[in-house]
Amino acid sequence: MAQRLVSVWQPFFLASESQGAAIDAATELEDLGYSRIWFSGGFGENVAPRFREILDGTTRIGVATGILSIWHSSPPEAAAFAKDAEQAHPGRFLLGLGASHAVVVESGGTDYRKPYSRMVQYLDGLDAAGLPPERRILAALGPRMLELSRDRSTGAHPYFVPAEHTAEARAAIGPDRLLAPEVAVVLDADPTTARATARQYTSGYLALPNYTNNLRRFGWTDEDFADGGSDRLVDALIPWGSVEKVVAGLEKHYQAGADEVAIQVLNGGDDTAFPADAFRALAAALI
Repeated sequence: MAQRLVSVWQPFFLASESQGAAIDAATELEDLGYSRIWFSGGFGENVAPRFREILDGTTRIGVATGILSIWHSSPPEAAAFAKDAEQAHPGRFLLGLGASHAVVVESGGTDYRKPYSRMVQYLDGLDAAGLPPERRILAALGPRMLELSRDRSTGAHPYFVPAEHTAEARAAIGPDRLLAPEVAVVLDADPTTARATARQYTSGYLALPNYTNNLRRFGWTDEDFADGGSDRLVDALIPWGSVEKVVAGLEKHYQAGADEVAIQVLNGGDDTAFPADAFRALAAALI
């Protein structure tokens, strides 16, 4: 396993209308010692300029698409962006790719069929465009996609998973591939308000079959998925409480085999605000 890394996954970096505010936040995370910033690639036809803006505005921290939808950006476009970023900032940009979700893809008029085959074809296109496997990572959940991430990328970036999935993913991809799960957290010691914040986040994801089907493999049921998630499921997915309790929840993923945990601080649904105090507190405890 590689050296343990602590990263950030935060929608603020794409949602913020202020380039300056995004760069200021990224610079602080860099100074705090975080290894990488992940945020959504959005659903435009090209990689969002914000990824390059943050690379240009910082000096060391990595930046990754978490994730770029393979239905919305072509392999030549994605490869061109990644190769240009690599030339300007060697080793700092990672192209995270995912198959997205039927409801998202079909809302744009595209038929969501055979996502695994689509991913294989996309990777073929990146190969043809000259982007090496070590500069890309897959948002893998199930066994086939995990194996594909092992064979044709630098590793796996699972999202919305319990620590049990992290252990399964490590077994599937082997010891030499990067495993970087996203883990959302709530820094709030009150069980009622902490779980309410968590459910603002979980309710949307529990409506997506890709995630619920994955969770079923670990014994979760429709009863757990109802009303934003049972207490037991929310607690398994979203570490909440004091800094110490949240860190203990994150440690479960490292103990299960994660090289890097991409921490998403839940912010009450306000993606335009950056939770700086929370990331400062977590950095002091983890880095």
